[in-house]
Amino acid sequence: MFEKVLVANRGEIAVRIIRACKELNIRTVAVYSEVDANSMHVQLADEAICIGKSPANESYLRIDRIISAAEIADVDAIHPGYGFLSENAHFADVCESCNIRFIGPSSRAMNALEDKALSRALAKKAGVRTPPGSEGVVDNEQAALTVAKRIGYPVMIKAVAGGGGRGMRAAHNDVSLVKGYHTARNEAEKAFGNSGVYIEKLIENPHHIEFQILGDNRGRIIHLGERDCSVQRRNQKVVEETPSPLFSESKFKKLREKMGKDAIRIAEAANYTNAGTVEFIVDNDANYYFLEVNKRIQVEHPITEEVTGIDLVRAQLMIAMGEPLKISQGDVQFKGHAIECRINAEDPFDEFRPSPGRIEMYYQPGGRGVRVDTHAYAGYTIPPTYDSMIGKLITYGKDRREAMDKMSRALGEYLITGVKTTISFQQAILQDPNFRRGVYSTNFVEQLLSGARRELIEEKS
Repeated sequence: MFEKVLVANRGEIAVRIIRACKELNIRTVAVYSEVDANSMHVQLADEAICIGKSPANESYLRIDRIISAAEIADVDAIHPGYGFLSENAHFADVCESCNIRFIGPSSRAMNALEDKALSRALAKKAGVRTPPGSEGVVDNEQAALTVAKRIGYPVMIKAVAGGGGRGMRAAHNDVSLVKGYHTARNEAEKAFGNSGVYIEKLIENPHHIEFQILGDNRGRIIHLGERDCSVQRRNQKVVEETPSPLFSESKFKKLREKMGKDAIRIAEAANYTNAGTVEFIVDNDANYYFLEVNKRIQVEHPITEEVTGIDLVRAQLMIAMGEPLKISQGDVQFKGHAIECRINAEDPFDEFRPSPGRIEMYYQPGGRGVRVDTHAYAGYTIPPTYDSMIGKLITYGKDRREAMDKMSRALGEYLITGVKTTISFQQAILQDPNFRRGVYSTNFVEQLLSGARRELIEEKS
């Protein structure tokens, strides 16, 4: 049993990890930047250590400072959360070399899935389909043009170290490909310190489906079902739900079992341990393709917890302590329906411009089947330095309709003043007739924001 864990993150995920540790009687150490001195995770942890100034590259991305804090506090393990250093194999290696357990996959597994190009190669080797595309990194624009000519437009240029929609550009002809190639490389370099990109066929208006996996240190890997993450804006997820309404349609019904098995095959090929997510896209003809593996806990993990009854962060801790999985695939039971809405400090009527500042009033919804994961409170100042997410609103019901009705009610109760938020935008999504029917793909938000539908959002502001 760990006695003390350092949480190498901030915001709602740091709070989530600290709570899981407390329930296991594990002491916690928070690290924070100067601007986060009054953040909730600092207040909840047993100890807190400042690791630098507000820019992430001077604090949360500084491996040396995090390791120094871990050694000063004499911790047994480090939980990286998501983002920042959570998928950094070198960080995992450094932790192990310092006799500090890294709560996540091994560095070997992360190296096998180091970037999206390597992940594609591993998936192919495991017999899982990937979209047609380049064989590894594309080194120059001429090579990019050659790949695009071979597979045909439209194509997607993707950063190999990408995430959160950064370093991605769609191209429909040679001109947009050349421009997008250089833009994606520059963006990737700034965001990830790696300018490498690859190219794959763009599957237009697909469904984005991901499978949650858990693997112990004894080779057992299971999946905990799918999440539908198709409601996105600029490749960033907005609403997630499980189970996916897509699989209720007759021609897609058989995909759940096949995709779940493929997710496990990919994880097994990488000797994966701890929590992770295998992402796929599904086209309208019921063809599916592997996208990538997220080698960490996901923002949207709570909805899986709601329908399976399995605490994923607790499971991460237990696996890192050497405990075997207590359940097999056949033991996993799915019950009910869960939806998550990400609440961001952004102005939906000004191109979703971030809205940092002091929260004047804060009242979060409650009641049966409503959960809020957040680090916000009245008087908290949202810094302009980091992601704009205030929190995650999760609802659970016996079926999809009940979960949606609870979400609509909960959004109506959520009160945040002092900053702009996306609450009204989320209300518009929940009231949209296509969303209510479960008929949507990754172009849904663009459709919602265009034409007459924008009036619905404005009415709710």
